Amino acid sequence: MSVTELPLADRLTDTPSIIVAGPPMSGKYELMHRIFGARTDRALVLSTGHDAPTVREDYETLTGHDGDAIGVVDCVSREQGSDVEDTELTKYISSPKNLTDLGVKFTQLTEAMADDDLTVGLHSLSQLLMYWEADRIYQFTRVLLGQTQNEHWPTIAVINETMHDEQTIHTLLDPFETVVDTRTADDGRELRIRGRLSSPTPWQQF
Repeated sequence: MSVTELPLADRLTDTPSIIVAGPPMSGKYELMHRIFGARTDRALVLSTGHDAPTVREDYETLTGHDGDAIGVVDCVSREQGSDVEDTELTKYISSPKNLTDLGVKFTQLTEAMADDDLTVGLHSLSQLLMYWEADRIYQFTRVLLGQTQNEHWPTIAVINETMHDEQTIHTLLDPFETVVDTRTADDGRELRIRGRLSSPTPWQQF
């Protein structure tokens, strides 16, 4: 199913920032990629859970766009012991724990891709929260959104809501204009959308 076939596709493609929140196996990562595909032909992904080749393969499979054309900050390969060097569109950091380097490498990619029409993705906030307090990740997220909004790049982040307490989730949802909740049901995966000033939509399959 493409993003254009998703329920509420107009809402998913007409907001400057989205956070996708839900339990494991509820389609958050795949939904992020499908929104990429609906919004722009290229993406810039900060990946704390998948290495760059995996991100590019998934992007190409789920969007139909060229995976080699996207930018990736890879927080995984060096942590797993791979001897990899930065390229124009792939930047590596030692682990998701290194938040300063994550910001630096992201900025390098924004400069390299400054003339492109991009959607930015962060997968996922939950892995950053394994190393840092919620307030620190909140600050990082606000800075990131400030950078992307200056470039007029829509931004999507993902969080596993079952890993964190209610206050942490509330804190991390706050910077985003739109919240997409996901869940698993008997008939498959479902989503609903919440805006700052609007009631949640009904749950719908996707």
